[in-house]
Amino acid sequence: MSLKEQAYSVLVVSSVDNFHSAMTAMLPEVSFQPVVKVSTVAEAQRAAAERSFDFVIINAPLKDDIGVRFAIDCSTSHNSLVLFLISNEIHGDVYAKVAEHGVFTLPKPMSKQTMDNALRWLLTAKRKLSGAEKKTTKIEDKMEEIRLVNKAKWLLISNEGLLEPEAHRFLEKEAMNRCITKKEVAQEIIDKYSQ
Repeated sequence: MSLKEQAYSVLVVSSVDNFHSAMTAMLPEVSFQPVVKVSTVAEAQRAAAERSFDFVIINAPLKDDIGVRFAIDCSTSHNSLVLFLISNEIHGDVYAKVAEHGVFTLPKPMSKQTMDNALRWLLTAKRKLSGAEKKTTKIEDKMEEIRLVNKAKWLLISNEGLLEPEAHRFLEKEAMNRCITKKEVAQEIIDKYSQ
């Protein structure tokens, strides 16, 4: 699926109404939906508790907090890509606090072109992370299958008196004959002997 075919959810946190308007204009609905706009950290925390967001854009400072802790939480706990916009005077200090947690920062003021580039970087990073997550899921699934198959083999060895190669062949043959996966056969054997 290409970036153009994927719609990403966005949480925009800013106490400045003009920023919300500018972000709405920069985030085309085809690629970004829904776009949820809030003005405080408390509202942002509620929104993040209700649903996960692909991207969180924070225009600091906010009415109730600067937003550093929220940015870190979104990046680490919610697996969102976070863009934290902060005044140039304190950008270096904020960057030092949030960078190790995967939060992207930009100093303000900035141009529209800089913001557009930052959004493109976020999209690229999201695509790269999605690919890594898919690979991780495949590896985890394969490891789970190996665990189940090994457990089923040992149940066959201890309950049916088979040798390990015989148990392995039994699982493979049963899966092939029934057109199901070895994992499914293994789960059936585990269920049978666990009762």
